[in-house]
Amino acid sequence: MTKTTMVAIARDTYCAPAQLQLRDMAVPTIGADDVLVRVEAAGVDQGVWHVITGLPYVVRAAGFGLRRPKNPVPGMDVAGRVAAVGANVTRFRPGDEVYGTCDGAYAEYARTHQDKLAPKPATLTFAQAATVPVSACAALQGLRDAGRLTAGQRVLVTGAGGGVGSFAVQIAKAYDAQVTGVCRTAKTDLVRSLGADRVIDRTREDFTTGTDRYDLILDTAGRRPLTRLRRALAPRGTLVIVGGPGGGRALQGADRQIRAMLLSPFVGQRLTGLMSTEPAADLHTLADLIDSGALTPALDRTYPLARTADAIDYLKTGRPAGKIAITI
Repeated sequence: MTKTTMVAIARDTYCAPAQLQLRDMAVPTIGADDVLVRVEAAGVDQGVWHVITGLPYVVRAAGFGLRRPKNPVPGMDVAGRVAAVGANVTRFRPGDEVYGTCDGAYAEYARTHQDKLAPKPATLTFAQAATVPVSACAALQGLRDAGRLTAGQRVLVTGAGGGVGSFAVQIAKAYDAQVTGVCRTAKTDLVRSLGADRVIDRTREDFTTGTDRYDLILDTAGRRPLTRLRRALAPRGTLVIVGGPGGGRALQGADRQIRAMLLSPFVGQRLTGLMSTEPAADLHTLADLIDSGALTPALDRTYPLARTADAIDYLKTGRPAGKIAITI
């Protein structure tokens, strides 16, 4: 590894995506436990918008920088080839194809800890692989860990045509659940193709007013009040809130998660939120599902690095069917 400069998307303050800049920057230096990845593609998820804008304010307190971003380069999901490894790294060597998370994926090179990477699934392109880590780990942990999913349960996924939702539908099916996906009209064909047993067009039907009751609801894209979600939940069912807009600049979607956890001890249903992570063990689990054919990223479109702001703006429209990738 002899290159010392790279092209990256960067900003010095929290800002709107339109204010992101394409810059020449120094290639990150790595520590003994780090891996330097030559980025081939990077993923775009809702968390990227939060980190770029610094909203809600709780994001800043979570370690991204109170007054200004600690890392000028945004982006977490990464797929690429190992360019260099630290002295203590034993899992990877230069040239290996990897995927995982990092600090600063929207660049030609990114530094990350070896525990945040896994071998790239052999059946995926780099662009497909880059869409997996954050969203698919959230889906996996929301169903398996927070949701305590077991075979045969009736599972409902809201936002089933989006990033987390499109993975959740497939993972729930892999766990032998009966899956209902809720999405907008334009995404019904996609959700059906992902294996959902039933698809509800949210513009034509309100699942919270029907008679069906679900053992597990994974709410990935909702503004629905807890009272309405609980109507669709079985008496001993589980509600897992992954995210959602609303709630003000301080908390935004996190306010429903907090209220759910405060209410849960006083009702028969389990109501909980999710703070997902992207450990290497789960990246290996997802890779196994992918290589077995049980899980395939739904890639809506790709953008070049210079059009990162356009990719984020498109994501915020809610129109993407599945995921978006940035190609380097």
